[in-house]
Amino acid sequence: MTSFLWGVATAGHQFEGDNTTSDTWFAENVRPTAFREPSGKACNGYALWREDIDMVAGMGLNAFRFSVEWARVEPREGELDAEALAHYEAVTDRCLERGLAPIVTFNHMTSPHWFAARGAWLDPEAPGLFARYCDRVMAAFGDRIAVGLTLNEPNLPRLLSWMAIPDFVRDLERATLEAASAAAGVPRYRLANVMVPEEFDAMADGMTAGHRAAREAIKARRPELPVGFSLAMVDDQVRGRDDPSVRDRKRAEVYGRWLELAREDDFIGVQNYERQYYDGRKRIVASEVDPRSLGECVRYAHASAGVPVLVSEHGINTEDDTKRADFIERSLPGLRAAIDDGVPVLGYIHWTLMDNFEWIFGYEPKLGLHTVDRETFARTPKPSAAVYAALVKAALG
Repeated sequence: MTSFLWGVATAGHQFEGDNTTSDTWFAENVRPTAFREPSGKACNGYALWREDIDMVAGMGLNAFRFSVEWARVEPREGELDAEALAHYEAVTDRCLERGLAPIVTFNHMTSPHWFAARGAWLDPEAPGLFARYCDRVMAAFGDRIAVGLTLNEPNLPRLLSWMAIPDFVRDLERATLEAASAAAGVPRYRLANVMVPEEFDAMADGMTAGHRAAREAIKARRPELPVGFSLAMVDDQVRGRDDPSVRDRKRAEVYGRWLELAREDDFIGVQNYERQYYDGRKRIVASEVDPRSLGECVRYAHASAGVPVLVSEHGINTEDDTKRADFIERSLPGLRAAIDDGVPVLGYIHWTLMDNFEWIFGYEPKLGLHTVDRETFARTPKPSAAVYAALVKAALG
């Protein structure tokens, strides 16, 4: 099925480097900070984008997911950077030249520094500001993109609240926001991926409105473009025949509003990495990597939202690349089974092209199909890259 999208994903701040006008860059460099280390040059992807796209095409894939950095396009409120827009237009055009469908994320966690200084998604004007930026991107090269994702994992902080995050991490996140607010000279400096629990709902309200406003702006330029957003999803399972109440409460809190919102969209992006089990009282085992989780998440997302699914991220954090290769091979049959059972799936996008900056965890996590030399930025394929390429080649016939 050649229309099925087989690709890899990247994200601006995590790959490009020197994203100096962004909220995350600012938060990385205040003290104290929850970020283990600053992003710095990241993978130097803003300079090496041609080589990276050629690398994706060389794997025989037919799609590439990347993000446009709002902080680069609008580094100061109301001022567009023509050079940055031209850069992302060139990335899009290069994808098309190499036979890759450009899957564009309009906001992959990071936002401009000025937006965070206004309170980010707590600001009543945030949805309109985001929609204005999306309109400018669409005007520049929206006629050439294949799929649009407005937001990346707006539910992530809520999802993480169900995991075993130590109290000192929560305290450090709060201290980071306080330090950033003080350094910026504003009452509340806010980020989409570092939140305090008492603001979860208000931030989610802002992002919900932001998604709707962005979708309207995008569709105004190009009504036929498939638009959605991505959701962080764990495969939540009930242990044995036990009480499902805890599992169902977790689903309602973490996914409920977003799966309802997705009913208005063309698809829902599913981003799955693990499975968790629950009994009637609590989550009873730690997160575990299980190749069955992908197919189950896809089934649940479609059953709940009633729209097609795009696997916009899926991968594994491991230093042992043989585990990554095995994980990909063993996960895809479950996805195929869901498709055979009638679940409409638009594509599978692996996270990620190369090891990169993983937010507060810095450069320690390893999820890439390629390594990156931290000094020279040389990319080297891991065996899993060839395994994935072979699977795609077989699927495409």
